[in-house]
Amino acid sequence: MRGGVSVALDYERAKRAQVELSKRVKEVDEIEYPIRYAAGVDVAFKGGLAIGSAVVVEYPSLRVVEEKIAVTEVSIPYVPTFLAFREVPPALRALRMLSTNYQVLFVDGNGRLHPRKAGFACHLGVIVDKPTIGVAKKLLLGELKWVSEDEAEVVVGGEVLGYALRLSRKIVYVSVGHKVTLQTAVNLTKAFTRRGASLPEPLARAHTLSVRGRDSLV
Repeated sequence: MRGGVSVALDYERAKRAQVELSKRVKEVDEIEYPIRYAAGVDVAFKGGLAIGSAVVVEYPSLRVVEEKIAVTEVSIPYVPTFLAFREVPPALRALRMLSTNYQVLFVDGNGRLHPRKAGFACHLGVIVDKPTIGVAKKLLLGELKWVSEDEAEVVVGGEVLGYALRLSRKIVYVSVGHKVTLQTAVNLTKAFTRRGASLPEPLARAHTLSVRGRDSLV
């Protein structure tokens, strides 16, 4: 692996860590209103490197006010449901480079919509202690119960752990990361998505930035 050595993850220990972290997640609205700024994070990969990006947009204009990139070495392989152990370090480093005091954080990944209710968005949300929303592009688990043409509950074991939203022609899966209720997470995802777009603006911009950073690496 270029730039680092692959490290075997102790999955049983990682599972226990996820269960403990899930207990620290708050599913209550602790948002500072009125919302002026929201951040989005995304991570891209190239060889043995991870490119974390963090972008802050202003509300309601959705104009970008700040963006940062952090490059870190990758030592943990990609394994479904353990994404946080691979992506938190570059995402967190990029977030900590920001100077804008954002009030909401959008994460490219799941939060409570996870086998142990502790996805990437929960990990990052608890660490930064900010209202955090997970927005995933693929359904990790659960069944969809459509409540309207563009919205469905994601039901896992009889519990609603997320919402599927049809944004433009694509569906995203929204769940609680930290310090926000599921309904507020859904409402804010809609509020920060431009008409005709398939992702909330902070995540769309963060994705563009991480890809640009990846492509700039030699």
